[in-house]
Amino acid sequence: MNVKIHRLSENARTPTYGSEVAAAFDLYAAADVIVAPGETAKIPLGFAVEIPDGYEMQIRPRSGITLKTKLRVANAPGTIDADYRGEVAVIFDNIAPESEFDDAYPCRLDGWVDSAYKGESCAYHTYNIYVGDRIAQAVILPVPRVSFEEVSAASELSDTTRGDGGFGSSGV
Repeated sequence: MNVKIHRLSENARTPTYGSEVAAAFDLYAAADVIVAPGETAKIPLGFAVEIPDGYEMQIRPRSGITLKTKLRVANAPGTIDADYRGEVAVIFDNIAPESEFDDAYPCRLDGWVDSAYKGESCAYHTYNIYVGDRIAQAVILPVPRVSFEEVSAASELSDTTRGDGGFGSSGV
């Protein structure tokens, strides 16, 4: 599949696959952004994209960032619709609790501390995202169009073993 991409910033990087068989392609930050505990931040990617009709681009977290930091892709998976032509961005939530020492030792995504104190830990969970950092991944998937048929009674819906059992009803 050929996907057109238009750079909107000199800092934009074309998405890349990490290996020949990787399912998702990596997305790179096009701006320096600080994400303090308790904050939500939009990290621009610096490009617009033309997703083919009938498809969407899903933005997903990178597992290493989720495992090693308090940053979470806020709307994962985030959807970029086929008719959107604006700048693509990733929204991050920093789920670390707010503290009076939030910016004492801001950390890079790779765990290095952005200060003269290289021996300090990243205990305060303020993250500096820099241009070129791999911040998320994405896939392009087909999206079927559906039609909705309203029925007048629940009995017109097919029966299942689960029925109307909600959250946790099928086990934990």
